[in-house]
Amino acid sequence: MAKGDPKKPKGKMSAYAFFVQTCREEHKKKNPEVPVNFAEFSKKCSERWKTMSGKEKSKTMSGKEKSKFDEMAKADKVRYDREMKDYGPAKGGKKKKDPNAPKRPPSGFFLFCSEFRPKIKSTNPGISIGDVAKKLGEMWNNLSDSEKQPYITKAAKLKGKYEKDVADYKSKGKFDGAKGPAKGSTCFLYLLLSSNPVILSLNDYPLERTRL
Repeated sequence: MAKGDPKKPKGKMSAYAFFVQTCREEHKKKNPEVPVNFAEFSKKCSERWKTMSGKEKSKTMSGKEKSKFDEMAKADKVRYDREMKDYGPAKGGKKKKDPNAPKRPPSGFFLFCSEFRPKIKSTNPGISIGDVAKKLGEMWNNLSDSEKQPYITKAAKLKGKYEKDVADYKSKGKFDGAKGPAKGSTCFLYLLLSSNPVILSLNDYPLERTRL
């Protein structure tokens, strides 16, 4: 994927982000040779933060201590707002996309998602987007090759139509090759599952069309 503008101001940090950063620095000073277990470290930071912001604050974790991070966050917001006023995206910017240009077709997996996403949402009201994605990935992985074939076959037909449309579009002299990643791109969409991640090439499905 294309890198963002290196001149764009660094995003503003929240009070909690400053708190975690301080905890990490403290850990490095006390245990310079001990690697940080991210999951355990995050849990401890969260628990410590709650004692600082809760109604019943301990003597060592006072509201005054928490306000220090609130002030740091406010100061960083002022810095961010100031820098954003002076920031202007690079001239030229992104090319406008031709609404008439051929759209890349979905892969077999995404055709499967389009069919079963509504069913998952209807049977699980309030389910998060992440959980829907995880469920769809698990369902796809549990299908046999023969069960996946109808979706793969349909995707192949759509791809064939897309290639024909691209050829027609190119003949009109409008296609600049800017639609989607180039063939062989190393860009991938990862649906992280508990044990078996689904890895999909963005060559098969562009990021802007991905909706789980």
